[in-house]
Amino acid sequence: MTAMTVFFPLDTARLRLQVDEKRKSKTTHMVLLEIIKEEGLLAPYRGWFPVISSLCCSNFVYFYTFNSLKAVWVKGQHSTTAKDLVVGFVAGVVNVLLTTPLWVVNTRLKLQGAKFRNEDIVPTNYNGIIDAFHQIIRDEGILALWNGTFPSLLLVFNPAIQFMFYEGLKRQLLKKRMKLSSVDVFIIGAIAKAIATTVTYPLQTVQSILRFGHHRLNPENRTLGSLRNILYLLHQRVRRFGIMGLYKGLEAKLLQTALTAALMFLVYEKLTAATFTVMGLKSAHKR
Repeated sequence: MTAMTVFFPLDTARLRLQVDEKRKSKTTHMVLLEIIKEEGLLAPYRGWFPVISSLCCSNFVYFYTFNSLKAVWVKGQHSTTAKDLVVGFVAGVVNVLLTTPLWVVNTRLKLQGAKFRNEDIVPTNYNGIIDAFHQIIRDEGILALWNGTFPSLLLVFNPAIQFMFYEGLKRQLLKKRMKLSSVDVFIIGAIAKAIATTVTYPLQTVQSILRFGHHRLNPENRTLGSLRNILYLLHQRVRRFGIMGLYKGLEAKLLQTALTAALMFLVYEKLTAATFTVMGLKSAHKR
């Protein structure tokens, strides 16, 4: 929550560049200055509460599933990178299937009121999270809440790759020293997420477009989330903007996700250590 709040404007810039095809790809700070000038000082934080709510649910589901599966599978044995990858993948699939409706809603709320350059984007008018759920189900059907599920399932490899590199780098460093410093955790967290983000970014662009769901797509491509529609959107992006069109907004995404992941891992490790310390003290006190 802390990391997302601190770096939230970067995510706003990334989403605008992904969804609004006609917005020129400028540096992140230039995009943010444009948004503030056109929509107000607080515009970069529009949709903060829905995103934070989704983030809490999503991270709880992912980390709980990841650590539970790892505890059952490893059972005190030495963990390997391959096991971390498989466990991360399964945890990611569970997370996608359970939390995609929340991300569809928060994507739309975050973009509501934005001044788009693309005239084909249909504006929305939701009065909060509950009303967004109601309108989407009423106007588009309940399955619309799972728009972008297919690319999201493919993107499960993102956190899986992230954790694979994080755990691998962590094990290598622990061979040379007894304990990792905050700087070590921050750096390996940033490196792990940056690699995963760059590899999967084109799919993240398609995911954002499908979740938003307010582009006037061809009638033949109404199954939002199908492989056919993903390929169609990727092809359209390349045809209009070249191969770099698939990476529009990558700068903001790398800054936001790498810094967020690094801070997340840092806080996660510190909270885990503190929790076990408190539990250890309580157990010692009871004895």
